[in-house]
Amino acid sequence: MNDLIELFKTVRSRTEEICAPLLKEDYVVQPIEFVSPPKWHLGHTAWFFETFLLLGKDGYTAFDPQYNFVFNSYYESVGARVVRTDRGNLSRPAVADVYEYRQHVDEAILERMETIEQDERLHKIVILGLNHEQQHQELLFTDIKYILGHNPLFPPYDLGYREPQPFSPIHNAFITFSEGLHSIGHDGVGFAYDNEKGRHQVWLEAFEISTQLVSNADYLQFIADGGYQDFSFWHADGWQWVNENNVQAPLYWYQIDGEWMQYTLNGLRKLNLEDPVNHVSFYEASAYASWKKMRLPTEQEWEVAAASLDWGRRWEWTNSAYLPYPNFRKEEGAIGEYNGKFMVNQMVLRGASDVTSKEHSRSTYRNFFHASTRWQYAGIRLVKDS
Repeated sequence: MNDLIELFKTVRSRTEEICAPLLKEDYVVQPIEFVSPPKWHLGHTAWFFETFLLLGKDGYTAFDPQYNFVFNSYYESVGARVVRTDRGNLSRPAVADVYEYRQHVDEAILERMETIEQDERLHKIVILGLNHEQQHQELLFTDIKYILGHNPLFPPYDLGYREPQPFSPIHNAFITFSEGLHSIGHDGVGFAYDNEKGRHQVWLEAFEISTQLVSNADYLQFIADGGYQDFSFWHADGWQWVNENNVQAPLYWYQIDGEWMQYTLNGLRKLNLEDPVNHVSFYEASAYASWKKMRLPTEQEWEVAAASLDWGRRWEWTNSAYLPYPNFRKEEGAIGEYNGKFMVNQMVLRGASDVTSKEHSRSTYRNFFHASTRWQYAGIRLVKDS
C-alpha cells in the first residue's frame, strides 16, 4: 500500500510543480478552443478522483456541488458541463479555491487508501486516474506554451527550464524490416489504456525506417524549396488548411530580421538546427515526406521498429487512422467514454515527447489527434518501401 500512496503523492504533487512558475494571471487564459486554462487542468484532475472514487461513498460530501459542472470534461454519463470554449471564462472559482479542492480530495483519497488497495476495481481506477493526470501534465506544458507563446511579449515559462539534448547521430540512417507477420499491442504487463490492449498479429510488407527524426535543418530545406507553395505535396484537406490559415512554417517559428527564431518554454530563441522539428501537423508531416519522395510509417510499422529507434523527444505522426484493435471492448459506465468514442477522424501518433511525464511512455501507446493539430510536441520520422 505504501507504494501506491507514494505514487499517488508523487503524481499529484508533480502537477502543482508544473504550475509553480506561473503568475496568477496565467491560470485563466484560454486563447483558443483546444487549449484549456491551467486552473481548469488542476480542477479537472481532482474532479476525476472525486467523481470516480469518492462521491456517494463512505458519507463523503462533494467539496462544491457546482464543480462537477465546472470540471467535467467530456463524460456524458456524469452530467452537464461547461462547454470547452468557455473554460477561460471561469474567473471563479479562484486559483486558491482550486488548490484547496485538490488538497481536500487528496486527503479523502489517502484516508481511504487501505480500502482502495483491497478492492481491485477501485485500485484500477486509482491507477487509471494517475495515468490520466500524467496525460494532463503533458497538456499543461503544451497549453502553457501556447498561452505564453501567443502573448505578444513572448514571456518565458521558466528561464531555468532546459530541453533535453539532441540524440547522438547514428551512422545507420535507415533500418530494413523484412515482410512477414508481427505481433503488436500491449502484452498485459503493467498499465495500458484500453485502446492498446488486444495483442494481435499484423502482416507488414518490407520497409525501411529512419533511426532519426527529421531535424529543423532538414525541414528548413522543405520551406526554402517552396514546400508550402506547391500543392503537389499535400492532401486536398491539407492544401485547403495551408491556404485558409496562411501557414508558412511550423508553429512557434518566426522569421525576425532574416533569422529564424522559435518560441520555447524558456522564451524566444534562435532556431536550433539540430533539434527534431516540432509542432507540425499531420498535413505538414505528410507533405514533407512526399517532398522527400518517402512516406510516414504506419503505427504497426512504428511499433515493430520501436526497439531499434531513438524515440521519445517528439510524438511521431503515423499514416494510420485512429481505429479500434480487433476485439476492442469499451468499459462499462463513464470510464468507457475514455478512448473508444474518439475513434473517428483522428490520426495516430506514437512515441513520447520532451514533456511527456516520466514513466508514461511505452512503445504500444496510441496517442491521437486531428490532422491539423500543431500545439502538441509532434515531429516526423520517414519510411521508404524496400
